Amino acid sequence: MDDEGVEQAAILLMSLGEEEASEVFKHLAPKEVQKLGETIAKLKVVKREQVEKVLDKFDAVAETQSMLVNDTDEYVRTVLRRALGEDKANLLLDRILQGSDVSSIESLKWMDASSVAELLRNEHPQIIAAILAHLDFDQTSSVLKLFTERQRNEVLIRIATLDGIQPMALKDLNEVMSQILAGGDRMKKSSLGGVKTAAEIINMMGSSVEASVLDYIREADSDLAQKIMDNMFTFDDLEKIDDKGIQATLKEVQSESLVVALKGAGPELREKIFRNMSTRAAETLREDLDSRGPVRLSEVESEQKEILKIVRRLVDEGQIVLATGGDDQFL
Repeated sequence: MDDEGVEQAAILLMSLGEEEASEVFKHLAPKEVQKLGETIAKLKVVKREQVEKVLDKFDAVAETQSMLVNDTDEYVRTVLRRALGEDKANLLLDRILQGSDVSSIESLKWMDASSVAELLRNEHPQIIAAILAHLDFDQTSSVLKLFTERQRNEVLIRIATLDGIQPMALKDLNEVMSQILAGGDRMKKSSLGGVKTAAEIINMMGSSVEASVLDYIREADSDLAQKIMDNMFTFDDLEKIDDKGIQATLKEVQSESLVVALKGAGPELREKIFRNMSTRAAETLREDLDSRGPVRLSEVESEQKEILKIVRRLVDEGQIVLATGGDDQFL
């Protein structure tokens, strides 16, 4: 959902009232709640015309919707099993329907990184790896930054070699989580972890941590380290994106964020960015870069991460294709 969509959703929730809005929030993911909450907090004054426009749009959309299937979970199960067969369908259903259950591990997604780190820091690295593999990459990277260097490295090498979680192992893991947190319902098995997951997490952690982790993994398993590096995508790798992809990315990046991010970029990448902007916009960006004084490395890396999140979303949506090495490799 873009910024305009988030604002419209926020206005709609505000118009519902506290009780009704709270019921809607119960069905949203943690990040959606956070984003909507931040947007609502910023909307100090909303014009009547804006409210009416949002309500009219919601009314129009609602009129086109109807309940086609009473039990959508069961419908998906039946259709996929008929189309793919029992075995293939079950593998896919585990991923599709995983979010239906609220588990003790899922509850970690609502916690801040320091709370999660405090809960897990005394557990075995294999258990920590299995739990963190369930979380979003950016949350996991924030948690791992709070561990000691040795513990962080040991957890990441286990995430990289994690090849899914079987039902019995997941049951045991849930029992461990039940001791850490109250509750803990049955969870579905899921294909979690692996080289790609480790690469995504390391991408989020910054260059200094990245070097330490990769050196540690390289000593233990040089082939594994190379596989992880092959799956990593850094800010400088934006040069691999074609002009159309760069333009799509720039449409969603704030100018201030771009200025800070480019302070840590090489001249080739800067020129590519300039080429894909209007002459006037490129001149303004050059001036802002020249006039901006020194910027903390942490600030540069933070803005670069935000832009990389946009790129990954556009990749997932099929708007950008990233080559990573050979002609037949894609990220």
